[in-house]
Amino acid sequence: MLPKVIAVWGVFAIAVACIAGVVAGIKRRDHSFWAAWSFLFPPMVLVLIAMPRNKGPRLKRPGLDELEERGA
Repeated sequence: MLPKVIAVWGVFAIAVACIAGVVAGIKRRDHSFWAAWSFLFPPMVLVLIAMPRNKGPRLKRPGLDELEERGA
């Protein structure tokens, strides 16, 4: 019984994380942040859906190369 519950929860969490990533992209939000939090805590996708869409450009975290250029 317990392995089935764990397997169902895992499939559900992966599906919700994928949905959150797509919705975050549509709403111009950080898709990796929302996918990760929705995987760990699936009701977070409801918070994302309730949030308004960003109007400006999509926010982007600086990559390692960009951080090295700033520090050097």
